[in-house]
Amino acid sequence: MVSLLILCAPQAKDRILAELWERGTLGVVEEDAPGGGCRLRAWFDEVFDARAWNGEWCAEQDRDWVAVSRQGWEPLEVGRRFFLVPAWRDDPVPAGRLRLAIDSGTACGTGYHEATQLCLEALERWLRPGDTLLDVGTGSGILAEAALLLGAGRAIGCDIDPEAVLYARQRTRAHLFAGSLRAVRDAAADTLVANINLVTIAAIAAGIRRALKPGGRAILSGFRAGELAEVDHAISLPRLDLLELQGWCCLVCGE
Repeated sequence: MVSLLILCAPQAKDRILAELWERGTLGVVEEDAPGGGCRLRAWFDEVFDARAWNGEWCAEQDRDWVAVSRQGWEPLEVGRRFFLVPAWRDDPVPAGRLRLAIDSGTACGTGYHEATQLCLEALERWLRPGDTLLDVGTGSGILAEAALLLGAGRAIGCDIDPEAVLYARQRTRAHLFAGSLRAVRDAAADTLVANINLVTIAAIAAGIRRALKPGGRAILSGFRAGELAEVDHAISLPRLDLLELQGWCCLVCGE
């Protein structure tokens, strides 16, 4: 048994976590590092070439590292409605909140990231009962499932990663498919959520506008405050709301 120690910037953490799970890690522990960085320790059965992450290998005693990686996972209250709780725990749900189970899995989107929390709060504010929700880049499916808990009439999610879709289908009642926004018909969604990044949002901005029904709303996150102006320019829709948390932004826009 070996562990891989990686130091990274906060904005790179989610991408590296996803890559570690795809590489077959047995578990990951994340901590704050001095200077505002992140420290990730991932366990594997054997050593491989980890130069892409500038990782450092360490020999470890034989332990249940999946259990170790889960020790730091605690329930989290998000917004006014959600109670995020690891799937393996049975903590009682506070009154008035909705239980949203989270898991490590093989795809990113556990719910602990600030951008995901902002999307959950935006869904609370802007999703209307009976809405058709489209989750672009659904990842773990957490936002699609949250929409159903809030009363969406239908939740659809798409992701270009087939493994992410297979994983998410085990954890949400939403209809998910492996593919891109190009496969979605015009005016399909009352509410669209895309928790991705600046570059991808800019690339699919026309598709986002096309997929919205008249009067629909787009909830966009996964980018930093300094990138907001670029997202605003790319999406070219009137701003309805803006949420911020620890340097991350969530833009709500629509006609």
